[in-house]
Amino acid sequence: MSTRVLPKLHHVEGHFTAGDAVRDVVIGMSDGLTVPFALAAGISGAIASPHLVVAAGLAEVAAGSIAMGLGGFLAARGESDHYRRERQREEDEIVNKRDFEEREVLEILTRHGLTMDESQAVLAGLERRQEGWVDFMMRFEAPIAMPMASA
Repeated sequence: MSTRVLPKLHHVEGHFTAGDAVRDVVIGMSDGLTVPFALAAGISGAIASPHLVVAAGLAEVAAGSIAMGLGGFLAARGESDHYRRERQREEDEIVNKRDFEEREVLEILTRHGLTMDESQAVLAGLERRQEGWVDFMMRFEAPIAMPMASA
């Protein structure tokens, strides 16, 4: 078996990677604009002073911004914690349930159309680099769709 070094690629693909940010902005803008307008409309019927209506609307914008920001932060932190726990579980399984994990790799690869011989060769490569094996399992076996550095 020869070990050949692949040449470095100079081709850079411009994939759009800000999908999560765009989603968060759209949801935030939708919620952030709807509530202040609804509040202002409701208050304007009860209060005759336009200054109070504007002040209440601005207060709602500030409070809503804080609430949305805090909610987004907590959700991201929870997602990150969950990913770390899942990764640790995969690392432990590779050490403590190696036979089972090897069978899982072979099953995943054959499900993707590789022959058993091809799958065995990939498994042998993964076994030489545990971090790569964990990355593989997180991408193809883990029940959650977690990005590999926003992949």
